[in-house]
Amino acid sequence: MLGVLPQELTGQPFQTLLAQEGAALGGAQELQALLTEGPFLHAVEPASPAGLESDLAALRADRHQDRSLAALKRAPSLLRQLHGLVRSASGEEDREHAWELLADAYANVSQITYRFGLLTMAATLLERMEHAAEQAGQQLRVAHAAQQRALLLLSHAAYDIGQRCVERSLDLVGPPQNETALALAGSAHLRGAVLAARALDLDRASAHLDEAEDLARRIGHESGVFDTNFGPGNVAIHRVAVELEAGDPGRAAHTGEHLRLPADVKPTRVGRHWQDMARAHLLSGSPAKAFAALQKARAVAPQQTRHHPQVHETMRALAAARHPPSPAVTAFARWLGVRA
Repeated sequence: MLGVLPQELTGQPFQTLLAQEGAALGGAQELQALLTEGPFLHAVEPASPAGLESDLAALRADRHQDRSLAALKRAPSLLRQLHGLVRSASGEEDREHAWELLADAYANVSQITYRFGLLTMAATLLERMEHAAEQAGQQLRVAHAAQQRALLLLSHAAYDIGQRCVERSLDLVGPPQNETALALAGSAHLRGAVLAARALDLDRASAHLDEAEDLARRIGHESGVFDTNFGPGNVAIHRVAVELEAGDPGRAAHTGEHLRLPADVKPTRVGRHWQDMARAHLLSGSPAKAFAALQKARAVAPQQTRHHPQVHETMRALAAARHPPSPAVTAFARWLGVRA
């Protein structure tokens, strides 16, 4: 271990880049204040439960459609109103439903802050999600929280503990019989596959992928349950990612080139696939294909691509590989805020 935080190495959340585009992480400071308030959190009375459900759906859609900056800006107000809904709930059923909505909101906001490299804030938001899931009395939401914790642990190279989270999630889900359980179990196996690949436990990674593939086949489409977006397309994307993480970029590039993603895969997932493909092509000695993959990532998910640390790393390597870099590469690097 280097003894530094992951975001110190990546430079996230790229404050200089955000300042250049006039899009500072609006909402981040308000979120930090909200979290710091703890038991004294200032809750706001919501207009209506139906309106809050609509607002939460819009925030979720923004996250999946590569509009995370807009979602982050609206997040504090939504969370305060959902806390108000919890406090004003009169019956047990209404109270549990309010906690469910709050758990889903914290889950989404944790994912958004994770995307921008705000790892400490993401972890705190996840703790709030876990508390809300427990208050809702829904075991499957607790299982989902364990999966998200595994993702955060991946950023800290805590692979063994991450696998414990995956196993805990699978235990809570139990034998999957409906789409909700199938999607949660499948999503857990995908988390486990990446964790195992990072730890170079290739047999375990392959076993997780095979389980996920079987579950995805049973669903037959990308499921929106608990925002897992689990299905055949997501499994195929993770198979490429696992090959890359396991140290076989040539195989990852070959697998990815022959991959035809279903139309129902979310833009951020497609964008992440092309970011992985860029890295795979670069590491296997095909810089032109790597740059083409970055362009595809930008086309489908420009915000995510512009702020992802691996994209910055790939672009620096691409720029260094060509002397001088082509005008197109130089222009792309300038868009990223990377010196070519």
